[in-house]
Amino acid sequence: MHMLEQFLWIIVPYVCIVIFIVGHIFRYRTDQFSWTAKSSEFIEKKQLMIGSILFHLGIIPVIMGHIVGLFIPKSWMHFFGVNDHMYHIGAVYVGGFFGLATLLGMIILTSRRFTLQSVRRLSTVSDLVVNVLLLFIVFMGMYATLFTNAVQPEFDYRETISIWFRGLFMLSPDPSLMRTVPVSFQIHALTGFAIFAFWPFSRLVHVWSVPLNYVGRSYILYRRHKSN
Repeated sequence: MHMLEQFLWIIVPYVCIVIFIVGHIFRYRTDQFSWTAKSSEFIEKKQLMIGSILFHLGIIPVIMGHIVGLFIPKSWMHFFGVNDHMYHIGAVYVGGFFGLATLLGMIILTSRRFTLQSVRRLSTVSDLVVNVLLLFIVFMGMYATLFTNAVQPEFDYRETISIWFRGLFMLSPDPSLMRTVPVSFQIHALTGFAIFAFWPFSRLVHVWSVPLNYVGRSYILYRRHKSN
């Protein structure tokens, strides 16, 4: 068990982090022009619009919630007046709402990619893998948040997962902290690192291609060709 814990909660996370960093550097240096995602909007628009709106509406608050829960110690939350009950309400109900929106969006987007033959023909293997993996990660997150927390209300991931996670970045992870973590949370954590390892080799890199140079522009210049 000790060796397995070392492998799952130290080796795997660090390998995924290294692949994420080195993979992005390699991809940018060798194939940066493929970073933007191919659009399938011209093939089917309605499901894409609904799925994308739900996914992006939910994923940003979900990410922010993960950042707060994993990076901010429990004692700090108490210092700022956020007790355990208030945090639990926010994590379960607010987090559950945005998590559900993210899940519904992923279900629509994944179904669209697999069931519409024209969209599937445009998809690569990495596109299909990313969709399925993201859907599974979001599903496990929702399952852990709503069902595992209901069955094991005494479990507080801020006393186990969060401390282990911060230990990774301080180069002193304690794998024993993950020993008593429910399986649903363990799977969610491992698949989360897996998507980071897969990230540089998929279209997920397009999230780094936000055209920030357009922010702040108050006009768009159109040119009209004059006929002779």
